[in-house]
This record gives sequence, structure tokens and C-alpha cells, in this order.
Amino acid sequence: MNLPLLLGALLLEAVVGYPDALYRRIGHPVSWIGAAIDRLDRGLNRPALSAGRRRANGVLATGVLVVLSLLAGELLSRAWLSLPVAASLLAQRSLASHVAAVAAALRGGGLAAGRAAVAHIVGRNPEHLDEAAVARAAIESLAENFSDGVVAPALWCGLLGLPGILAYKAINTADSMIGHRTARHAAFGWAAARLDDWVNLPASRLAGFWIICAAGRRAPAAWRTMWRDAGLHRSPNAGWPEAAMAGALGLRLNGPRVYGSERVEDAWMGDGRSACGAEDIDRALRIYWGACVIQVGVVALLWW
Repeated sequence: MNLPLLLGALLLEAVVGYPDALYRRIGHPVSWIGAAIDRLDRGLNRPALSAGRRRANGVLATGVLVVLSLLAGELLSRAWLSLPVAASLLAQRSLASHVAAVAAALRGGGLAAGRAAVAHIVGRNPEHLDEAAVARAAIESLAENFSDGVVAPALWCGLLGLPGILAYKAINTADSMIGHRTARHAAFGWAAARLDDWVNLPASRLAGFWIICAAGRRAPAAWRTMWRDAGLHRSPNAGWPEAAMAGALGLRLNGPRVYGSERVEDAWMGDGRSACGAEDIDRALRIYWGACVIQVGVVALLWW
């Protein structure tokens, strides 16, 4: 019974997205989840507590968040709000528009505009990015967020309906807010980060497979690159769609980057060129939309 909901939500979000006027009026479900996480963080992650107590509080906070999300999903389902809420928790259209904005900025405003646009979707320091690095960052974000923002919520919606997709978004949002290895969140965010790794594990592999299916004649190269290089990524999940995208485009992705003032020596994935630009972002978007269409087709076929 969840497949009709998932199919309708995927189609609705791809066509309409989440209207800006609605966001300005009532916000977004993820912003409401974020507000709840912030309250839990301020109440249970006090610096005076020991690291062990803060880790235990983080486990409690993550559990409470998941339970409340499941209950909210069940209540909203009974109120006949499943379709619009589920559609709002997918990111096909919004992800593509943010990544396309980077290509448009590079074309229209050069490096400075490209850095400003890519800063909206990646956490690395944009001042250390040249034009090729800006384009690579946009493509990497597209591939990773295809898994986190499209395939994973779709998978959990298909398995558990609206409660499943709400619980997934709560976990994923918690990881993005508190799942960091910083002095404040290394202990408190441990549970959220580990749980996010687990719930994204099947979707990341599936996202890589959808990208391979959309790669056309470069599908064999995408397949080889994914299986060989996915494990080189420091994330247990992000490497799968990123490596598949690198092989599909004939590029090298990932590699060294700077977060704040810290340089991270990540490994390269892919055998191709590291120099790329706006036209490569366009190619990545075509593969991305092809992968989205393939996912919708598979959901429709399974329902049929």
C-alpha cells in the first residue's frame, strides 16, 4: 500500500517541488524537525556534563526524535496528509535547481559567482576552490544528495509509508546538525551519526546503481569505478553514488579539500580528468534526472 504513495510523492515533487510561498508562510517539515533537534541539543548537551552522560543523552534524544517522527507520520496519515507531506520530504527538484544554479553562476559570473553558489550546498571553504573544484564540488554534492535526499527517503517511504520517511528525515537532519566530531557534538551526536550511517547504507548502494543505469554507454565504467573506489571515501555511504558518478562522467571526484582552515587529504575516485566546468555539471544533471526517472519507473513497475 506504500507504493502508490511513493509514486505519487515522487511525481508531485518532481513537477511542483516545495513552493516558496508555502515555505515563507509555514516553513518546511525539515525546519520543524531542526527546531526540535536544537531544543534537545540545548537541553541535553550541556558542557558541564561528562562525555559519557552526553553520549547517553544523545542516544535518548535520537530515540525520542525517531519515536515522535513515527507517531507524527501515523497521525498525519490518518488526516489524509500523506501525499503532500511525503512529497515535501523528497528533494529531486530542489537538489537539481541548487546544482544547476552553480553551473549558471560559473557561466554568468565566473569564479566568484560560482563560489558563492556552491557555498549553499557544500561545507568546504569556497575561497580555496578554483573553477574546476567548484564544478567538482557541485557534482559531488549532486551525487551524495541523490542518495540522502531522494533515494533514501523514497526507500523508507516505500517500506514504512509516511512514518518511515519522516523518521528517516529526522535521523538525517539530526546527523547534519549534531553528528559532527567537534568538541560539542562528538559525544552527543554519536548516536545520530551512527544511526544515519545505517539507515543510508542500502540507499547509497541503490543510488549508485540508478546512476549506473542512467550512464548509457559509460555504464560499465561507472560500475567498475563504483566497486573499486567507493570504499576510498571517508564516508561509508557517500562514496557509492559519487564513485558511480565519477565513472559515468569520466572524471576524478573527491580528492583533497579544505573545511574552514583544515585541509583534508581525501583520496581521488575515478580515472578521468579532474579539470571540469559548467558543462560537466550539465552532464551530471542529465544523468541525475535519468536516474530519477529510472527510480520512478521501477516503483511504478513494482506497484503494477
